[in-house]
Amino acid sequence: MSNPAETARPLRTLVLGGARSGKSAFAERLAADAGAVRYLATSVPDPADLDFAERIAGHRERRPGSWAVVESADPANVLIEAPFVGATLVDDIGTWLTARIDARGAWEEPRGTVTPDADALVEAVAAYPQRLVIVTPEVGMGVIPATRAGRLFRDEIGTLNQRLAAVCDEAFLVVAGLPLRLK
Repeated sequence: MSNPAETARPLRTLVLGGARSGKSAFAERLAADAGAVRYLATSVPDPADLDFAERIAGHRERRPGSWAVVESADPANVLIEAPFVGATLVDDIGTWLTARIDARGAWEEPRGTVTPDADALVEAVAAYPQRLVIVTPEVGMGVIPATRAGRLFRDEIGTLNQRLAAVCDEAFLVVAGLPLRLK
């Protein structure tokens, strides 16, 4: 017999996928099923990066105007505040991790330098009492990055994805727009 507290716990979903896999669009559909949506956009845009600006614009165009949007959000901080009634969608953990590595000046530092930030995020996700959908890149299936910074990011996101998957109720891998349930 299952514990009633466990079965009543709001669902936390981790959505993984590669670049242009369709992970964000899939996550948006999951979040929209809950009705009201709060969208935590984690990127810190660089005005000089026009390619990234186009990606952000595509996400903005796809989102319904009724969604509450928090730009350049730190999900660990937002999630520990008063919960949002409806679904919270975090898109994405990769841009959040990049911002945390930047903030700590950790690109040339030892692996684990951003562990306090990752700890805070995992704790916030585990404790969040409402519907939560988290988008994150799966980068471990590609080529070995040629740079130390690329390998650092791959290793840090891989470890963080494992930790988030452990505290989420379900996880999907999206490939070519097709979701595969992992958990």
